Amino acid sequence: MRRRDFISLVGSSAVAWPLAASAQQRERMRSIGVLMNRAADNPEGQDRLAAFQQGLQEAGWSVGRNVRIDTRWSEDNADLSAKYAAELVALAPDIILASGTLAVMALQHINRTLPIVFASVADPVGAGIVDSLAHPGGNATGFMIYEYSLGAKWLEFLKQIAPSVTRVAVVRNAANPAGIAQFSTIQNAAQSLGVEVSPVNVRAPDQIERDIAAFARSPNGGLIVMQSASATIYDALIIAVVARYKLPAVYGARYDVAGGGLISYGVDIVDQFRQVAAYVDRILKGKNPADLPVGDPRRSLYPAACLVRR
Repeated sequence: MRRRDFISLVGSSAVAWPLAASAQQRERMRSIGVLMNRAADNPEGQDRLAAFQQGLQEAGWSVGRNVRIDTRWSEDNADLSAKYAAELVALAPDIILASGTLAVMALQHINRTLPIVFASVADPVGAGIVDSLAHPGGNATGFMIYEYSLGAKWLEFLKQIAPSVTRVAVVRNAANPAGIAQFSTIQNAAQSLGVEVSPVNVRAPDQIERDIAAFARSPNGGLIVMQSASATIYDALIIAVVARYKLPAVYGARYDVAGGGLISYGVDIVDQFRQVAAYVDRILKGKNPADLPVGDPRRSLYPAACLVRR
């Protein structure tokens, strides 16, 4: 090899080395923890996780190539949320996706610096997860499951399909702060509609069936089944009991209509998990979650707003 050719080769290699090192840096493996508030075999939970992974792929992240995902399923149970939150934090991920209020609160109880992006959270300000919707201010941001005005919509739809309804039972998770706050909002809306509202707290299958049966003994009753993981766990039971007692019911999740429920109105959570991936992407690339505003749930309402079983 001539001396001139050798010098040219060395020179070109010197330029290539930094570029190769830069490419390796971009492709280094990142770690994402995921804490879902559904059971591992729940179809809705699986669809949400798949939408999140699809969103990551669209942003250039590939599982096994430049990102690793560790997933836990808490079933919207406070004890399981605390247990799996500790497991995920111990893995020292770069960021955690948390589904539901209990999951986020469990994570923040352990660590207030690890970046968290949440989905399916009803009231992040009221739960103390963020300082404000526009300026979260801490280690967490994400997307709300609904704004409280949806509670009034549920009542309005119930009155439209069953004008004689004067008593409404609201199926909720009393252990979830969001469930308590949403129930209060529904109570306030009920006053203007002349409706009496009472809670059905989700704790165990026999208790749910017993409470709905007791409510159905008096006339002019209807149900609102809030969009919560706890209700989803028992959705088949709730739909069956509601049908048995011929109670008109409005659901917060579209999956309940597919499962036999009458009518639903709410946020397309699967689409929201796809949007969450964009926030995770931005944070992995250096954005501070404190500077990313909480997403407006109205952008993810069902395209037709309301789904009715035919």
